[in-house]
Amino acid sequence: MPDSPYKLPDFSQPPFAGAPEARFAPLPADGVLPEDFFSTSNLPTYVHVGGRWKMPERPRMDCVIAQRQGKLETIEPRRLRKGELVAMGQAEDGSEGIVVHTEGFLGGSHGANEFRFMSTEVSRERPVNYEELAARVGEEKRDGGFLVWVVGPALVHSRARADFEWFIANGYVQAVLVGNAVAVHDIEAAIFGTTLGMSNTGQPTEGGHGLHMRAINRVRAVGSIERAVETGLIASGIMHALVKHRVPYVLAGSIRDDGPLPGVVSDTLAAQDAMREHTIKATGAIFVATALHAIAVGNMLPAFHTRRGAPAPLMTICVDQTEFVVNKLKDRGTHQAYGVVTNAQDFMHVLRHYVEQWARAQD
Repeated sequence: MPDSPYKLPDFSQPPFAGAPEARFAPLPADGVLPEDFFSTSNLPTYVHVGGRWKMPERPRMDCVIAQRQGKLETIEPRRLRKGELVAMGQAEDGSEGIVVHTEGFLGGSHGANEFRFMSTEVSRERPVNYEELAARVGEEKRDGGFLVWVVGPALVHSRARADFEWFIANGYVQAVLVGNAVAVHDIEAAIFGTTLGMSNTGQPTEGGHGLHMRAINRVRAVGSIERAVETGLIASGIMHALVKHRVPYVLAGSIRDDGPLPGVVSDTLAAQDAMREHTIKATGAIFVATALHAIAVGNMLPAFHTRRGAPAPLMTICVDQTEFVVNKLKDRGTHQAYGVVTNAQDFMHVLRHYVEQWARAQD
C-alpha cells in the first residue's frame, strides 16, 4: 500500500501560468453564501491570490475558502458572518484562479472524482496485506504521525477491546472519535464484565439488559469518566486506557443515546467542531465497524496531509464485515479509503500481531 508520489506543481506552467487572480465576494448574511461560491473537495487545492498560489489551511470537502487576515482557510459556511470574503467560481482548472491539483493522487484513466488510495476494488475475496498495513501504522508512530481511530460498538462486543487497549497503550492512537455507545459498553464491560448484558462468550446474563444503564448511572454518580477512572470504578478497557495515557477523545451524541454518559457532546454541531480539531491534524485514520461515524469523520478528512512541505496521501483504512460500508464511504467522497472486509475481532487481533512483529524487527 505505497504512498502515491506527489509532485509539487510547477507554477510556471499551465494550468497555473496565465491564470487570473481568484475572485472573492462577501456573504450577504450570516451563514448565507453568495451565489457561484467555490465548493471545496478533499484534494490539494491552490488559490491565486496577490500574485502567489496558496493552499488554504484546514482542508475539508463541502466547505468554502474564506479570506481572513491575509490567510486562506477552508471553513464551514455556518461559521461565517455577513461581509466575510469567500472564493468564487466553479471551475477547478485554473480558469477562475483556483486549481484542484490531482497529480499524484489520481492515476491512469481515472477522472478527477475517482481518486483511489489503491486501484483494486473492495471485496471480501480480496487478500489483505496485513504486513503492509502494520508497517504503515508502525511508520506513523515512528515518524510522529497523528492516527485517528473511529470505532463502533461491535469492536467492544467482538472481544477486540483488549487489542484496542494495546494500541492505545503503545502509542498507535492519537485521538479516538466515537459515540456514546462505544464508551457505555466498554464501561459496562469494565464494571460488570458484560456488554449489553452478554458475557465475553456471547451468553446472555440474568438481568443483563439493564447493566449498561447501571454502568451509566454509576459514572454519572461520580461525575465524569475521568473521575470514574481515578476512583477505580473503571479499572480496565478502552476508556480507562484513553484516560490513563492522556489520549484525547470525542464522544458524539445521537438521538438514540441511553443516558448519555457525562462528557458526551449532545449538540451535533459542537461535536462536529470538536472532532474536526483532531481530523485537521490527522496523518492517518482507521475506521472499524462503524458506518455512520466513518462517513461523518471521512467527510471531515482531506485526502492528504502535509509531509515535509508537500501533500502526501492520508492513509485511510475502513474495516467492516460487508462491502457496503466501505463502498458507501467511498461514494460519499472519501475516495482514498482502503477497504478491509472482515469482522472487528479478526482485524484487531491480526493487525496487532503484525504490528508487534514490525516493532520487534525495528529493535
